[in-house]
Order: sequence, then structure tokens, then C-alpha cells
Amino acid sequence: MKQIICKTLLRWFGWKLGPHEGVELPKCVICVAPHTSNWDFVVGKLFYTSIGLTAGFLMKKDWFFFPFNLLFKSMGGIPVNRDKRTSLTDQVVEMFQTNDRFQVAITPEGTRKRVDEWKKGFYYIALKAHVPILLAYIDYGKKTVGIKEIFYPTGNADQDIAIIREKYNGIRACHPEHFGG
Repeated sequence: MKQIICKTLLRWFGWKLGPHEGVELPKCVICVAPHTSNWDFVVGKLFYTSIGLTAGFLMKKDWFFFPFNLLFKSMGGIPVNRDKRTSLTDQVVEMFQTNDRFQVAITPEGTRKRVDEWKKGFYYIALKAHVPILLAYIDYGKKTVGIKEIFYPTGNADQDIAIIREKYNGIRACHPEHFGG
């Protein structure tokens, strides 16, 4: 039922489903770009639910207080403890190791503001957890949301991230001036 509701909402708002092959992966990091608006979360969540899947997303632990914790957890929210001595990368890798199925969506820009360099955490999480990266996009120009492809990290972070960034050429952000893709 959730799937039908989400698909209907996307259509009402004028969005189309793009390709979404590969989403049946039991474990992966989902690289979502461009990320220039809070609407990206809404559109992305509607898309992923409309194709029958649930992906986690990282959020500051500070937001997980009653009653919001119930809402965020039901949506796949994963509280991130920044006070913990282990790195965020290690915390997420541990989640991959302790779950049979785990998909987590991460925006490589790390902010809605323009950045020239993407954060590499999404890449190192995938590399360390030995999982592929699903390249998801939200194109406001074509009002299409989908999956570009599955990318397997090689260990050469700079080269791989350059290749990944190229895949987003031609994708129009909600606020194009904020996307340094």
C-alpha cells in the first residue's frame, strides 16, 4: 500500500520514475546527488518507497528525541553519535556487518550549499564494508528520479570519485547554482 501511495504522490507532483535496476542488492551505499534542497529527501524517499524498498539515512542523534525518534526510525533514520570515539565510517561499516540486508543513502556533498569537493565518507564506507555504490539521481530539469548504475569501488578514491561525479553531468539540481557536480 505504501508503494502505491508513494508512486501516486510522485505522479501528482509531476515526477517520473527513471531506471532503477540494481536496487535489489541486499547491501549497498546509495550515493544520492545532487543535493541542494530539503525536497531532495522527500522526492528520494518517495522514489525508493515507490519501488518497494527502504533505505536508511544518517541523521544527528540529537534529533532522535520523542516523538520525532518514532517518526525518523520508521522512515529508516539512523542516529549518528558524533561523540562516540569511533569514526562515522566505522559505525556504518559495523551496521553493514551486523545486518543481512542494509542499504544506506548518503549525499556526497554533505550539505545543500555548493561545495567543490565531495566528502569521501560514502566511498570509504562502501570500500571498507565491501559493498557496491548505487548511483541515484534526482533530476529537477526532467523531473525524473532513478538509478544511474552500480559502481564497485577499486580503492583509488580520487579516481573513482572523479568517475562517479562525471556520471552526474547533465543532471539538474533543484538549485543548480549550489551543485558543484
